[in-house]
Amino acid sequence: MSGQPTVRVWAPGRPVPMGAILSGLRHGGYDPTWRTDASGLWRASRTPDGPVTMHLTVARADVAGDAVTARAWGPGASWLLDRLPAMLGDGDDTDGFVPEHPVLATAHRRAQHFRVPCSGLVMESLIPVVIEQRVTGKQAFAGYRSLVRRYGETAPGPGGELRLVVPPDVRTWRRVPSWEWLRAGVDAARADTVARALSVAARLEECADLPIADAHRRLRAVPGIGAWTAAEVAQRALGDADAVSVGDYHVAKNVTYALDDGRVGDDARMLELLQPYAGHRFRVQRLLELAGIARPRRGPRLTVPTHLPA
Repeated sequence: MSGQPTVRVWAPGRPVPMGAILSGLRHGGYDPTWRTDASGLWRASRTPDGPVTMHLTVARADVAGDAVTARAWGPGASWLLDRLPAMLGDGDDTDGFVPEHPVLATAHRRAQHFRVPCSGLVMESLIPVVIEQRVTGKQAFAGYRSLVRRYGETAPGPGGELRLVVPPDVRTWRRVPSWEWLRAGVDAARADTVARALSVAARLEECADLPIADAHRRLRAVPGIGAWTAAEVAQRALGDADAVSVGDYHVAKNVTYALDDGRVGDDARMLELLQPYAGHRFRVQRLLELAGIARPRRGPRLTVPTHLPA
């Protein structure tokens, strides 16, 4: 039996494009913590109070906006439902954002109700992001998926019937042996970065309550966590609308292509083009992504390396 869920209905007085807001929390098409079906969006998560399965649906409440109904099962249900508005971007301040470039203006019109999420769960975002460092998405997603399925736990309530898996807790992540990281395609450098982060996990979780600049500094104090990794975590866990992904293989090329008349540039050129949008640079990045705007791909695909010993 699944048991009765804890329920919350949230109506912010505007449309809530749930998929656009939360899709960044998903790590690959087969993420075992995530499922969508005709009934809505399902997600398994680990909160400070324990594991939880959450089910979200969105319906038009009235002409003013949508109503989000959240149902949650498990020890972490109340914690997660208390954070529902923040997770759906209610704390994201769009004041001062004026998309002057015509390509960006069009992208904004198509997704004007997008908000930057704030899950408040730093380690939940940090571990998969570290796994994604310097490798293809296909490899990173497969590695994270295999580790979560092997070391996570069955999601509470109906999450178990849907084969959702709650990510491992800090203690379990610490016990993953080196050869299992290698088997999952995660080299020693990235596994060591995860281990260093796990050793100060409580301090890193506190980043959710720090001013954004202080949170970035604390994240980057861990060897192996640089600007890209801190930004990717801030975009998901901290609600940072300015955390553009500097150092990404694709982002600078795509942003410059969109905002510089089809010319493809580097990080320095991207930051120059984004300077008028200071405070909203990740918002620009995400709006362009949601609009599907990217440079043409003509070269061969990257090969997927292996880190297993011969």
